[in-house]
Amino acid sequence: MLSTLRLVPSRSSTAVRVAEVTATFWVIKGLSTALGESTSDYLVFAVNPVVAVLGTFIVFVIALGLQLGRGRYHPWTYWFAVVMVGIFGTMAADVVHVVLAVPYVDTSIGYALILAAVFWTWWRVEGTLSVHAVTTRRRELFYWAAVAATFATGTAVGDLSAITWHAGYAGSVAVFALAICVPAAGHRWWHWGPIASFWVAYVLTRPLGASVADWTGKPASVGGLNLGDGLMSLTFAAAIVVLVATGSWHGRRGRDVEARSVPGIPSGTGGPS
Repeated sequence: MLSTLRLVPSRSSTAVRVAEVTATFWVIKGLSTALGESTSDYLVFAVNPVVAVLGTFIVFVIALGLQLGRGRYHPWTYWFAVVMVGIFGTMAADVVHVVLAVPYVDTSIGYALILAAVFWTWWRVEGTLSVHAVTTRRRELFYWAAVAATFATGTAVGDLSAITWHAGYAGSVAVFALAICVPAAGHRWWHWGPIASFWVAYVLTRPLGASVADWTGKPASVGGLNLGDGLMSLTFAAAIVVLVATGSWHGRRGRDVEARSVPGIPSGTGGPS
């Protein structure tokens, strides 16, 4: 159903810098949010928290630099950046609560206001929030600012549901699984705007994925399945690698087919890069 949240492509340029919104996109996005939660929890407890945060921040900067340097969508660099936003964003959001003792209600509201400010500024400067219009460096910077803010907002809201409101991890999975169907159904059957529907669903993938990670990884004493954060991190990472690799292979195969239909391009070259 979420694959129906497709935005109108920009006609001004074909050099879109971010992933196309498909069913596979939503699956990988959900897995990346779960990976961010489980990996963050594992590193913070298995490694010195300060070292974990600083090390993750360095990798996050590298990943974002690689993505920004591409100038167009490239599956591996794009999803590497998304994963690192998820891991570092989760750590940053958790630090505000754990170290500074800010309640989840306050962090949820605070991050939501930051996200709203990013969207408002993006709209005022560029006139669109469509991911299909992310064809310039400035728009891509707005896009990644919004992505980071959605991770922080979703992290806080997920913890608010599971801990403060006592829904538990399994209960939160059910709540957010139902919630994410609302914008998809609204767009498909009730003519909700595609851009707003997309971003609402995008925000909700974060608490849904985080709740799945906590439910599967945390001990039974706190309502989890006790599979371990480390094991779940490896599981989520492996699933992402398989899906990105499959998508990349299909993408190259499609370009090869297209190239064979263009006179003057030898078969198997894949056409212009």
